[in-house]
Amino acid sequence: MSDSPSYTPPAVWTWDSASGGRFANINRPVAGATHDKPLPVGRHPLQLYSLGTPNGIKVTVMLEELLAKGHGGAEYDAWLINIGEGDQFSSGFVEVNPNSKIPALLDRSGPEPVRIFESGAILMYLAEKFGEFLPPSGPARAEALSWLFWQMGSAPFVGGGFGHFYAYAPEKFEYPINRYAMETKRQLDVLDRRLAESEYLAGPDYGVADIAAWPWYGLLARGELYEAGEFLQVGQYAHVRRWAEAIAARPAVRRGRMVNRVTGDPAGQLRERHEAGDFETATEDKKTEAAK
Repeated sequence: MSDSPSYTPPAVWTWDSASGGRFANINRPVAGATHDKPLPVGRHPLQLYSLGTPNGIKVTVMLEELLAKGHGGAEYDAWLINIGEGDQFSSGFVEVNPNSKIPALLDRSGPEPVRIFESGAILMYLAEKFGEFLPPSGPARAEALSWLFWQMGSAPFVGGGFGHFYAYAPEKFEYPINRYAMETKRQLDVLDRRLAESEYLAGPDYGVADIAAWPWYGLLARGELYEAGEFLQVGQYAHVRRWAEAIAARPAVRRGRMVNRVTGDPAGQLRERHEAGDFETATEDKKTEAAK
């Protein structure tokens, strides 16, 4: 496959809103709100505004893991932010996350609400708030934070790079697909080498780094991301596969990846029944309503 015709960048870039393909409603070169709409607020201490993407799954898995450990303060209301419809550009969402990206969390357990945005920051905040999944000090904490921030810095090459050009771009071009496939496989090799010597990313214990990395690399290794398992030959990363399957089997992980999910079998999606304070399985009607 050749990249033709060639593209010569103009002297000054201008925004062509029609060139965004599948993401024309999501991406724009300016920040801020496009419309006034307050965010809903439920009765639980934590208010999560998100979607069941890999970055969103990180936080719902963390919350479900905390609940599984008996932390009642981790009870949360999960509110769907449909990024395809531009919900992330509402005035209410921008107040919680000026970067207009999911996930965003509002902690209302104290005298003043605390906003936290960026998935890595949310995971750290929750880990420190509840004293779980992150060592408090010393070399173990340094190792956990190193792998957490490795994931935060590396995954954009997988999602915005490989995933975009391989699965979502309006046209397929050899150069960007090759470039990001190479980097994605390099990252899988980094993980495979690490997991050959360690049960989990930061050591013998499951922790915040695993919760952050699994929705990206675990799903990729299981062939569930971008339908790219064969293309990337993920089966060759045996240690990543072992790690991915072990985490996938955790009940909190299975539950966390269902929250705010709007694709696939409705039986595999969870919606919040806010008046009762519990989740319910989505029906097709509720799925359609939630996506509006």
